[in-house]
Amino acid sequence: MQGPLPQVTEHGGGVWSLRVPIPDNPLGHTLVHVLDTDRGPVLVDTGWDDPASWTELTGGLDALGLSVREIHGVVITHHHPDHHGLSGRVREESGAWIAMHAADTAVVRRTREADPGTWLEYLARKLAAAGAPEDHLAPLRAARASGRMRTLPGLRSALPDREIVPGELLDLAGRRLRAIWTPGHTPGHVCLHLEEEHPSRLPGHGRLFSGDHLLPGISPHIGLYEDPDDAIETDPLGDYLDSLERIGRLGVAEVLPAHQHAFTDSAGRVRELLDHHEDRLTGLLGLLATPLTPWQLAERMEWNRPWEQIPYGSRNIAVSEAEAHVRRLVKLGRAEAVPGTDPVEFVAV
Repeated sequence: MQGPLPQVTEHGGGVWSLRVPIPDNPLGHTLVHVLDTDRGPVLVDTGWDDPASWTELTGGLDALGLSVREIHGVVITHHHPDHHGLSGRVREESGAWIAMHAADTAVVRRTREADPGTWLEYLARKLAAAGAPEDHLAPLRAARASGRMRTLPGLRSALPDREIVPGELLDLAGRRLRAIWTPGHTPGHVCLHLEEEHPSRLPGHGRLFSGDHLLPGISPHIGLYEDPDDAIETDPLGDYLDSLERIGRLGVAEVLPAHQHAFTDSAGRVRELLDHHEDRLTGLLGLLATPLTPWQLAERMEWNRPWEQIPYGSRNIAVSEAEAHVRRLVKLGRAEAVPGTDPVEFVAV
């Protein structure tokens, strides 16, 4: 079993990881990676915007003999607040640039520009359409009326000033870091392939900063991409599975993820995740022998605890994940909406 990780871990070849805590979250921490370049250190992700997280980030840099003022750039794997939260403060302290894929930059911009209540209204509307009961919707309406949304994370995330272009090398002096677009967890998630020989000469093609796309013991959340103004039906799970196969073909020597710990055998982990989702889709087809709304499906799916014990916010995430899996089954022609149902029910075909 993996023991506790030190706050700072050296991975060799001018790469370190820093443990930055996520407040009140079972994941515990984000692994922020530090990459030495000829123009100064670059961060891969930054961690949650919280005073304790900032203290740990700057303390980890201090342990490496670095000041946050020396940071040259910030490369963000995806827009979630446990990855992008402290980017703005790092830029304020150092003048560093921030790079992100255009699809996630669009999410950041849209969130910054929207009235906070827009998101509560959108979420309530989506959950109602998924079959959520009235007692689940009532707190959202109450929060909308009270304005509590203004205290939630991610509403004022920093706008990036550079675009990560899939397939291209990032402009990092003395390093070969290539962006690989891996949508699924978010529409603009990227993995970053360090195309350099492994410092311990492990077999394989370099190392991969995998963000949340490929983790050693967790299957990342795959829910529907949320855009209140977009009528296009996306397929996040399909995106994720395609991206997994693309990463599996890289044959990297080692994966440096944003949570848990570094690991080898990326191809084996990819196979496990592909099998996991195929098993889950098969199980959902069995549940959909009887027409169900996405909410009813989520109630019946297997989670890490009984549905009655899942917290309020986590139920929203679970329903979104159920919807993404149903969307995939519909795209594959293995399930369909039942005509005339409101909220809409789905059934296996």
